[in-house]
Amino acid sequence: MRKSMIKCTTGSSELDRIFGGGVETGAITELIGEFGSGKTQICFTLSVTAQLPVEEGGYGGNVCVIDTEGTFMPERIMQIAEERGLDPTRILEKILIARAYNSEHQAILINSLSELVVKSGIKLVIVDSMIGHFRGEYIGRATLSERQQKLGACLSRLHRVAEAHNVAVVITNQVLSTPDTMYGDPNKPTGGHVMAHSCTHRVFLRKGRQNTRLARVIDSPSLPEEKIRFAITAAGIEDAEE
Repeated sequence: MRKSMIKCTTGSSELDRIFGGGVETGAITELIGEFGSGKTQICFTLSVTAQLPVEEGGYGGNVCVIDTEGTFMPERIMQIAEERGLDPTRILEKILIARAYNSEHQAILINSLSELVVKSGIKLVIVDSMIGHFRGEYIGRATLSERQQKLGACLSRLHRVAEAHNVAVVITNQVLSTPDTMYGDPNKPTGGHVMAHSCTHRVFLRKGRQNTRLARVIDSPSLPEEKIRFAITAAGIEDAEE
């Protein structure tokens, strides 16, 4: 299985470096951060770079995006493609967008992925965001165990898809503010242990100065915990200028 693993460029050589060479197939990569931290911009850029041939740093395949919050912007994808010298219309044609309107609908879409991946030559699956609907629908402690059970089932299915079909799965996650934290970061990833144990690589993102963002690996079986800077530009994700 690991022999056939492919890594795709994020657009930034620094970000690729902390990913061990790029975002890998056969695994779930989780991007964690507050609004504006760059999660969706990384997803947009990967939607373009994933379609590049393997020898050019892509997966040489199509993309499926499960959009739970209505954040997918075709015009942004086209801008990134154009800036990178690619045909924007062709790039957009190879991205399948599925809009999930609630957590149940999201689960149905995730359950149908296996068939779709095979039929449509998908090499990258993006869920942006993984937990938004679950947080909005399951409110209060009484519903927490049911929420975690259903979230866990979705993540388990995504894991099976990643491993069985050697595709990359990238999910985004929000942060929970815990202001009473004495030490360390007051922002914690949402989703608790279920999310933590289901994702292969977890990367925390935060805003930097101007168009720069900071990325830090917080959990991974194979990657060192390292922090880097990258930039968001017209071409999507790129290295930050020194």
